[in-house]
Amino acid sequence: MKRTANAHWNGTLQAGQGEITTQSTVLNKTQYSFKTRFADGIGTNPEELLAAAHAGCFTMAVGAALTQAGFTPNDLTTDAILDLDMQALEVTGIHLELKGSAIDGVSEEQFKQIAEGAKANCIISKALSVPITLSVTYA
Repeated sequence: MKRTANAHWNGTLQAGQGEITTQSTVLNKTQYSFKTRFADGIGTNPEELLAAAHAGCFTMAVGAALTQAGFTPNDLTTDAILDLDMQALEVTGIHLELKGSAIDGVSEEQFKQIAEGAKANCIISKALSVPITLSVTYA
């Protein structure tokens, strides 16, 4: 299986602008620019998209792990916070904040263990070489 995306850029770093399109067309010529990446502009940016991909992948992985363990997942919500070092211009880590609704028969400790496994094994986590941390709220 292959998934594709396309980016187009025109102009200098600060004055230029670009568009990102994904295979699914959920992003279809979606604007990105210096302002959307390093300030407050309208559009998206690569770091935001990476955080979104990680949040989505990880949350699905938690759901899959719960299902494989014989449980039916309730609401799972993940915020992914990507740290970008502006001096070095590098991603220094991603923190995942998972909130899970209580599931009959699943203790908080068991839920946290399942979440840790999902963090280590989700496809996007495996693709990244930065530290990934996790906090879990389970109620």
